[in-house]
Amino acid sequence: MPAGEDGSLLAVLFAGLSVPALLTLLLCSFLGSLLTAALGVGGGAFLITVMAGIVPPLALIPLHGMVQLGSNGSRAWLARRYTQWPKVGWFLAGALLAVVLTVMALWWLNERIDPGVIPLLVGLFILWLSWGKVPPVGLGEQPLGLFVGGWLTTLATMLVGATGPLVSAWLGRGSGDRWQYTANFSTCMSVQHLLKVVVFGFAGFAFSQWLPLLLLMVMAGYLGTRAGLKLMGKIPEALFRTLFRWVLTLLALRLIWMWYQA
Repeated sequence: MPAGEDGSLLAVLFAGLSVPALLTLLLCSFLGSLLTAALGVGGGAFLITVMAGIVPPLALIPLHGMVQLGSNGSRAWLARRYTQWPKVGWFLAGALLAVVLTVMALWWLNERIDPGVIPLLVGLFILWLSWGKVPPVGLGEQPLGLFVGGWLTTLATMLVGATGPLVSAWLGRGSGDRWQYTANFSTCMSVQHLLKVVVFGFAGFAFSQWLPLLLLMVMAGYLGTRAGLKLMGKIPEALFRTLFRWVLTLLALRLIWMWYQA
């Protein structure tokens, strides 16, 4: 019997998810936020590969966006005094343009693509993020670069989610003050995920049935953020990134295999 068919209160509150699935999502929300806070990027990609194997395909992108809004929003707030608002403003301008294109793209895709292919697209995108060539660091040092980055990465996050590594590249991770990078990155990602939630809300996605799960995942993400900020600069980054790349690769291959078996 699938999870939730017994009509239990837990199943009703958490959209039919089993207890192991619920605990897995909470743990991964904590770990994803911790990774991004401590290392600068990567937590969103980790979380979406796990969520894609648990939640329904049509719910994946909006739910991931809501959880990441909580995670990035809390990190942006905690690091707010370091935010460079002119950079964020140009990024936001490009992101707003992407919203218009996204509405058109979602309407077109809804008529032509089976929602079951979403985990496959996410898996392929994560493989590219893990092994492909990302744009050169520091494309967002000028207003035009920030505008283009906001436009392209917001369009991508609406369709496949987990564009943190791309945003990181545009904002020039590794250059300048690490706290400034954390504040700028977190604020820009919060903008993206807020716009994503608004777009999917207007498109008719019912967030209400997922609110208890979202609340717990956001709380777990906040705790992960607090823990990650305390670890920032203390984790041996080079070794960890190599191991983390392989973890993402295995999770992505699992998604592709699940799609193939379906």
